Amino acid sequence: MKIRRHARHLLGDYPNALRMRGLGFPRPVPAAYGAGAGRQVVIVPGVYERWHFLRPIADRLAEAGHPVHVLAELGINARPIPRTAQSVLEALRRLDLRGVALVAHSKGGLIGKAAMLEDAEGRIDRLVAVATPFSGSRMADLTLVPSLRAFRPRHPVIRRLVAERDVNARITSIFPAFDPHIPEGSAIDGGTNVRLGVVGHFRVLEDPEAIDAVLAAVERD
Repeated sequence: MKIRRHARHLLGDYPNALRMRGLGFPRPVPAAYGAGAGRQVVIVPGVYERWHFLRPIADRLAEAGHPVHVLAELGINARPIPRTAQSVLEALRRLDLRGVALVAHSKGGLIGKAAMLEDAEGRIDRLVAVATPFSGSRMADLTLVPSLRAFRPRHPVIRRLVAERDVNARITSIFPAFDPHIPEGSAIDGGTNVRLGVVGHFRVLEDPEAIDAVLAAVERD
């Protein structure tokens, strides 16, 4: 029964992913994203995702007066976590951004934490991660795709990110009541954990309560 329920949630969430993928075509990054006097926000999507998956969240942040930055160089985010974290840091230097809130989904949260650990210039103030496998996901053991097997709990990168706790106090993890892609959950030791009532790895990105929680975490003093 538990396996059947897990499969139902997994299959039921994919239409949300397909709909979010469609949000990006053919719409460019809104010009209004660069305006505002609030905290600088950088969007970090999940694996095989572009920034459009976080568009409902990005729109809300921009409307609240936070400059929102989209990093085109991340592509579909299939590169290794450490390499992509360096790309994020290079973009922060290029754009000369400081006091940044990284707002991420799934793998993006792992990239965000990896970037925080290497942020010698102190440009990143905080990470707000939605549905991120901070301790890995046993679902990754079921695939042969290298970019997905990188989420295995025993993967060296995951093990290092779990062991490094110095930046956890600056991380807010927002996650659904059940995530079929991350059965272990997304709680992070020493961080701020926000568990919502919604179910689904992708559905949570459009959930009003989740969007409110992201905005609150970005604006928290």
